[in-house]
Amino acid sequence: MFVRDSERGAILTVHVQPNASRTECVGVHGDALKIRLAARPVDGAANDELIRFLAEQCVVPRANVQLQAGAGARRKRLCVQGVSTQVLLARLLPRR
Repeated sequence: MFVRDSERGAILTVHVQPNASRTECVGVHGDALKIRLAARPVDGAANDELIRFLAEQCVVPRANVQLQAGAGARRKRLCVQGVSTQVLLARLLPRR
């Protein structure tokens, strides 16, 4: 599963697609959540956009979203403090 609870918050594994026309969560990609980012992977812009998007969607301050692994890769692991896995999934997964 791409999200799990921990003592610090929800741990989320994502697969990012930079240079998209808009930032959005598009569903599951293997064992990660796929998020398209409207930012280029230059000078940390894509990572900043990912953190902004997750904080906004989960209604938490940006400081509550920490990149734990994968700063220079498409596959990343983040910790979102202050939310459970159920809340995170409800706010991120596209509605069909």
